[in-house]
Amino acid sequence: LNMTTTKKTYSKEFKEEAVQLAKQTGKRSQVARDLGIQISMLRRCQLELEQHREKAFPGKGKAVDEELVRLQRENQRLKQEVEILKKAMGIFTYRPH
Repeated sequence: LNMTTTKKTYSKEFKEEAVQLAKQTGKRSQVARDLGIQISMLRRCQLELEQHREKAFPGKGKAVDEELVRLQRENQRLKQEVEILKKAMGIFTYRPH
């Protein structure tokens, strides 16, 4: 028998909802059983959420998300520079009649 195990991956939303359910009911082991996950995974999710809050469960998209934010900031800065240069050009090319 060739038994290959594939690691299950769960969405950020699933993990957050699992933690919320455990908090509301106070029955972590029951919630884990009902969701079909190990209690240790639920504990890890709770710790991750407590320690990192909105940055918890970054998943594989973290680097891409950080790059997107960086590029958006750079884009905003460059737009501001263009506006400043346009105003400066208007001042320097102004010729009173």
